Formats: sequence, C-alpha cells, structure tokens
Amino acid sequence: MADEYGSDFITITDEDGTEYELEVLSTVEYNGETYMAVISAEAEGLLNPEVSILRSTEEDGEPMLSIIEDEEELNAVYGLIMDSLYEEENIE
Repeated sequence: MADEYGSDFITITDEDGTEYELEVLSTVEYNGETYMAVISAEAEGLLNPEVSILRSTEEDGEPMLSIIEDEEELNAVYGLIMDSLYEEENIE
C-alpha cells in the first residue's frame, strides 16, 4: 500500500525459519477478511515482478498470511485490489 511517504514492508518467516521481506502494494477487505497484494522486496526494478495475493488472519494471537485456494475468492479479491490500485493511481 503505497502512500505519500513510501511503501510498506513486512517480514515473514516460513515453516523452515527462512525470512522474506515483502513490499505491500495494496490491502483490501472482502467478506470480513483482510487480503494483501505483495511482491518480494528484492523485486525492485524488475519489469514484471511476481505479485502474490495473500489472506491475512490470526492464529493463536499471531498474524498469519496464507494463500487463497478458492478460485472464485481469488478472482473477487484480485478485482478489488485492481480497483484500489487504479483509484490510488488516479488520486496521484
């Protein structure tokens, strides 16, 4: 989610303990859930970085990011994210 001060970055840790830094492009709400569009922080400068859309939840009080397996849910969230990015582009 870019703003006038720059981008937001988060660090995640996978099951093996490997840490990854991600840039958050957009955050949206859908059906009571929060979703994030992210790219690897290392992708800066790439022409076509891979964008991932993840669901943000809490498990045992800890924030968790998970992939979206349902294609309809993914398509709906993708549409919302594209709309939000398009709106941000028009505001600037």
